[in-house]
Amino acid sequence: MTDTDRITLKRPDDWHAHFRDADMMQAVVPDTARQFARAIVMPNLVPPVTSIDAARAYRERIAAAVPAGCDFTPLMTAYLTDETDPAMLREGFDTGVFTAVKLYPAGATTNSASGVTDVANVMPVLETMQEIGMPLLIHGEVTDADIDIFDREAVFIDRILSPMVAHLPGLKVVLEHVTTSNAVDFVDAGDASRLAATITAHHLVINRSDIFKGGIRPHLYCLPIAKREAHRQALRRAATSGDPRYFLGTDTAPHARHAKEAACGCAGIYTAPVAMEVYAQVFDEEGALDKLEAFASLNGPAFYGMDANADTVTLVRAPWQVPDSIEAGSETLVPFMAGETLDWKLEG
Repeated sequence: MTDTDRITLKRPDDWHAHFRDADMMQAVVPDTARQFARAIVMPNLVPPVTSIDAARAYRERIAAAVPAGCDFTPLMTAYLTDETDPAMLREGFDTGVFTAVKLYPAGATTNSASGVTDVANVMPVLETMQEIGMPLLIHGEVTDADIDIFDREAVFIDRILSPMVAHLPGLKVVLEHVTTSNAVDFVDAGDASRLAATITAHHLVINRSDIFKGGIRPHLYCLPIAKREAHRQALRRAATSGDPRYFLGTDTAPHARHAKEAACGCAGIYTAPVAMEVYAQVFDEEGALDKLEAFASLNGPAFYGMDANADTVTLVRAPWQVPDSIEAGSETLVPFMAGETLDWKLEG
């Protein structure tokens, strides 16, 4: 149900979330659990989640951080390395421990040093995943030193992803946190039953110039990095189109303030505290509030072969100011849109 000042949706899911671990995890899980029923949990811990036992243990730690009375299910992923055993993934998928596998090109982003050095090295794994219907979630960037950081997604699509999906026609693939019109064009041309993409809230709001507005803005630095305005507009068109290939994935990525405001600051934007409010504002600006439920609540479950959530959430038009910072145990986090006013507020 939607009207001009109130929107009720089936409860959404976040198909890309970083919870970290230990004290940071305890602090940030509630921000996701209060609005989303499920979340695909990224495995790039130190050390990464590469085994069934590690995934079970991490799932238990996350569950312990969920506030009492809150119904939330973490969906675990396996961190793909050059040495990953296909039989282990099959067992993890068959037993419901792993929902999907995450491919990080080695060195592409935070805690990705153990990632894949060459897709050829993991072809037996990908063939097994194709056989059993296990989704592959991809951080789609090349890491070559001679490729400009703003071109790495487009080059990855041309050089690696396009040949991969042609070679493995039955593999289910999610190109995560897309940032370019190149990615939108690629997904639009693909088979909706096996190729999809997540879109973050922040990539719908910022372009690359915003990172340097009035000086360097470290809390707007993420990987993949925000691109030109034309790319942002392409993402907004895709997200608000109603196309089932696109769905919500925040890529919420908390880092302590001192780790962002540093000589070599971390990549990641902490969007969980404002995620649904920002998405609602974007869809409102695009005149597409009637498409928000599909993007946030329906398309993702359909792609993953799951039922949509039965319960609902409600957003109301009620302007509020995002806090400048949030305390997370002994650390301080700066949320996305800190200090700015949002037009929509999640009830409850």
